[in-house]
This record gives sequence, C-alpha cells and structure tokens, in this order.
Amino acid sequence: MYTDVGLFINGEWCQGSSGKSQAIVNPATGKVIARLAHADISDLDRALAAADAGFKVWRATSPHERYKLLRKAGELMRSRAADIAELMTQEQGKPLGEAKMEAMAAADIMDWFAEESRRMYGRVVPARADGVTQLVIKEPVGPVAAFTPWNFPINQAVRKLSAALAAGCSVILKGPEETPASCAALVRVFADAGLPAGVVNLVYGVPAEISSYLIAHPVIRKITFTGSTSVGKKLAAMAGEHMKRATMELGGHAPAIVFADADVQGAARMLAAAKFRNAGQVCVSPTRFLVHESAFQQFVDTFVAAVSAIKVGNGLDKETRMGPLANSRRVEAMQMFVADAVGKGAKLLLGGKRIGTEGNFFEPTVLVDVPMNARIMTEEPFGPIVPIAKFSSFDEVVAEANRLPYGLAAYAFTASLKTATAIGAAFESGMVSINHFGLALPEVPFGGVKDSGYGSEGGTEAIEAYLNTKFITQVGL
Repeated sequence: MYTDVGLFINGEWCQGSSGKSQAIVNPATGKVIARLAHADISDLDRALAAADAGFKVWRATSPHERYKLLRKAGELMRSRAADIAELMTQEQGKPLGEAKMEAMAAADIMDWFAEESRRMYGRVVPARADGVTQLVIKEPVGPVAAFTPWNFPINQAVRKLSAALAAGCSVILKGPEETPASCAALVRVFADAGLPAGVVNLVYGVPAEISSYLIAHPVIRKITFTGSTSVGKKLAAMAGEHMKRATMELGGHAPAIVFADADVQGAARMLAAAKFRNAGQVCVSPTRFLVHESAFQQFVDTFVAAVSAIKVGNGLDKETRMGPLANSRRVEAMQMFVADAVGKGAKLLLGGKRIGTEGNFFEPTVLVDVPMNARIMTEEPFGPIVPIAKFSSFDEVVAEANRLPYGLAAYAFTASLKTATAIGAAFESGMVSINHFGLALPEVPFGGVKDSGYGSEGGTEAIEAYLNTKFITQVGL
C-alpha cells in the first residue's frame, strides 16, 4: 500500500519542521497517490548533528559487526522485494518485473559490500633503517552527503549507502522527490537490520537548497552524486570549493556499434531488449546505434520487428514490457527529439508519438538515416527513442563513438577477436561491453570518464572512495 513518505532523522521517521510537502504522482495515471515531506534548514541541521554523532559510533564498530548488519539488511531486502517493487512501479512506472529485479539486485549489492567491509587492508612498507616501522592504514572519510536519482531509486541509493556503511561512514541521503517511497523502504531495511540511530538519515525537499547547504557544511566530508552532467558539474564545483571528496556518476550517450561480421540478428534482439528497459531512462542505455552499411538493412528489419512486439502499459500489468516515462517533461523531450531529427532528414520507421492522454506514455520509436547534426545524436535522450546511422570503416565509427564529451558506457558487437580488442582499446569510456550487456554487477567497476564523471560505484574501487589513507611511521617501541 502506497502511503505518505516522511523524513528519517536520527533513527526516527518524521515530517518536516515547516510542514511543507509535495504531491507524489503515479506516471501511469497522472494521479496523486500520496504526499512527500520536505526538509527545511532546521531539519538538515538535525540530520547533520545525527550524522556527526552516528559517525563516531559507526566508525568504532568493528568491520565484522558492520558485515553482519549489511548481510542482515540484504536478507530483509530479499524478503520484502515484492512489496517494495509495487511501490516502485506505482511511483516510477517501470514494469513490476524490472522493479523486483532492482530490489533483488540491491540485496546482492549489500552482500558484496558486506564482504568488502572485512577486506579494507592496509600494508606494511619496508623501511630503509633498522627499527623503523611504516604502516599504511585505511580510515573512513567521515559523514557523507549522497544525492540519488529517480530512474533507479533503490539501485543508485543502495550502492552509495552500502559502500559508505561498509567503510564506516555515516550518511545523509537526499532521495529522489519523484520516487521517494522505494528509497524510503531501502532506508527502513537498514534501520530494521539494527543500524544505530544517526548512521543513515534520509531527507527530501528542494534539491538545490539541500545540496548547497549540505556540501558547504563542515560536518560533511564527502559527496556522491548520480544525475545529469550539468547538475553534477555544479555540485563538483561546490565540493571543490570546500575541499570535499566527490564521486560523480553523470550522464552518458552510449554508442552501440554493430560490425559487419557480428551476429546481426542476435545483436538486434539484445539491443532491443536493453534499449527499452525502464523506457530508455537508464544512464548506460545504448543510445547511438552505429551499424555497418553491409549489415544495416538486416539489423533494422530484425530490430524493428523486436521493438514492435514490446507491450507498453501500466507497469502493474503483468503483460507490460515498457511502462510510462517518469514525468511529462520527458514526453515533451521525446517529441522534441523526433521532430528535430525528422526535420533534419531522418526517417521515422516506428513510433514517434505520445500514447493516449492519461499518464506519460510514449511509443517505442525507431529513426534511421539520422544525420549527425540531429540533437538526438548529441544530447542524451533518456527515453525510448533509437537513432540508427550507418558507418563504413573502423576509423570512421571510432571517431563518431568518441565525438561527444560523454564517456560512461559503450557497446560493440563483432565475431572478430581482433576487432573486439581494437574497439575495446579505442573507446573513450569508463565501461565497455562487447557482444553482451555485462555492466553494473556489484563486483565490477561502475563509472565514467570525461563529462560522465569520475570515481566508481562498483567493485573494490567503490569502497576506496569512502576511505582515507593514513601513513604512520614509528621508531622502536
């Protein structure tokens, strides 16, 4: 059952001091389903004091005890996954199956970082003189301000929370206002697992006001943000001004290259399944399809057939394979991208229109012969539109793949080991997947380069961002 969503400060659920709230809207129906509490400055001060006190307790908690709590949280998440998935579908729109997969994946992420909490090894550095001991140790960086997006309200938050908690940090999580209930359910899992009061705090409100206040505050020692490049640059600048460590997982515009020797039909079917997951609202979604001219028509025919079979509807319907967009702004953006591309000479093969008048539904859309000056070939679409263009040579497609300032994810399909090795080396991207979609597992790095950010939210690299390295040298004793 979907109910009003509050703040979580110092171990207690509460309303904001000002009494302000906002409507939570179901994107499939356009109807208000609940209200969300807003935090004001006094609430943020309470959260900061709680995080400061919580950090002192949590950093002194042994890694083994942190491990046990994270594992318990993972077990609770698995037991509640079905209920949490229903909340997510109602507020975010994605099909129920995708929502449940996200909740179950969160448990795996908790398990991964639970194990990592027991492996924060330092080292002994051999000394140059007798009697000298040189130690390198790892310590938690301090209270963290985490900012998470609406497209994966659990997946993005759980990565930040789990890594921070494993390292011994406390957290103030600024959750997504459009999809708050599933994020709140995640925090409840940690609380019910026995996390001490103040170690995790959850706030919502006016994003710019919250971020500017938290980042500048001396209690906060690190920030982590997932969202658009434009906002990320502003937050990174604030963090730099106050000498705060930052992890930035920002926008992308992932090329998906299909070479002439690839399994063309297999690539088309895999790309169709991946592209329309979460209605294309995925930061690592393949967004620029580049197909060798000799394989172009076969690819397009197979791809269009696969996309035509996607059932669009309310995510609570078991037959639905693609839900609505998160808000009306995304629908307007899709209309703009289509009109711009067609106006510049692209051919519309499928879709291109809003569906109905209720909710934020948009047809799965396929455009071909898309010119490189179309906005969709330069701006991240973040929606269910696929632009497909031809290429003729390896050097040509590499130049196009690396043309944009983004570098989050990149994909390629080929039967040649030589080509796979060459394109893997040539991509300017933090993550590359060849002949399958193998990104975002808990144990592998997750992050971008260039304007797509820096730092990792997966693998062993993720926990390093929450640790300070301290060198201690001593004589005798």
